[in-house]
Amino acid sequence: MNALTLPDIAAQPSRQALPLEWVGMCGIAVPVLVNGQRLNATADAGVSLDDGEARGIHMSRLYLALQMLEEAPLSPVLLRQILQQFLVSHDGLSRSASLTLHTDLLLKRPALVSPLAGWKRYPIAIEAQLKNSVFHVELEIQIPYSSTCPCSAALARQLIQQQFVDDFANKALEHAQVLAWLGSTKGIVATPHSQRSVATLAVRLTPNVAELPLLPIIDEAEKALGTAVQTAVKRADEQAFALANGQNLMFCEDAARRLNRALRSVPSITSFDVRVVHAESLHAHDAVARSHWNGEQS
Repeated sequence: MNALTLPDIAAQPSRQALPLEWVGMCGIAVPVLVNGQRLNATADAGVSLDDGEARGIHMSRLYLALQMLEEAPLSPVLLRQILQQFLVSHDGLSRSASLTLHTDLLLKRPALVSPLAGWKRYPIAIEAQLKNSVFHVELEIQIPYSSTCPCSAALARQLIQQQFVDDFANKALEHAQVLAWLGSTKGIVATPHSQRSVATLAVRLTPNVAELPLLPIIDEAEKALGTAVQTAVKRADEQAFALANGQNLMFCEDAARRLNRALRSVPSITSFDVRVVHAESLHAHDAVARSHWNGEQS
């Protein structure tokens, strides 16, 4: 009995000759090695179909090339090698290739005062493209932080001042009495509103960057914001966090400007988009600000 050749439908000509900008797969489960951690990730992998006569691409070849992610720490060099393999396996069909990885970077962050520390999750996306021999990498990082409204803080201070006038007008002030008043709910009659906020940083890296600068970007952003959310805390840490918020009032516009200045100091960044969202505790909607910088044009 003669063995039959398995049919290759993708190799058949298309009935509607037309090139396609991107064909591939999304949501592929892959492991990635980042900062010494093996993380669960998903990959979107694809190539252009520049030969309009071809029925389709060879998706299994893309899938097999992704096994290179298991062999070495994630880096721009590794990403370029994978994209080159995408194109080599589609010689004559494709001139561009792309790979996007989605995962959660885990960083152990110390408490503000106590010796405690805990893990914080940073959702990240890493997109690499190779088109006509031009390679570039873009990163997207989400950073949570706390923001306290300057307007709300000023209104709260005014109410506290008015309460002080009501309670101590035309009275001799005694240190112990005022101290007790300051520590009571009767004295501090109002507090400003704060909210958990998120900054989404989309940055484009220099073509020759050797490593993915995830940690430097996160550190610079959190330093600029000043009130990164905490993990494990004791009361002393919670008090220090309250102090940091009180001394670090900001609108969403302030946060966007701070991040713009901070990201310009990272050498491997050529351009970026910043989007900050303050999930209002006063309103049922969010306050949002965006900022862009293109170092190649400045």
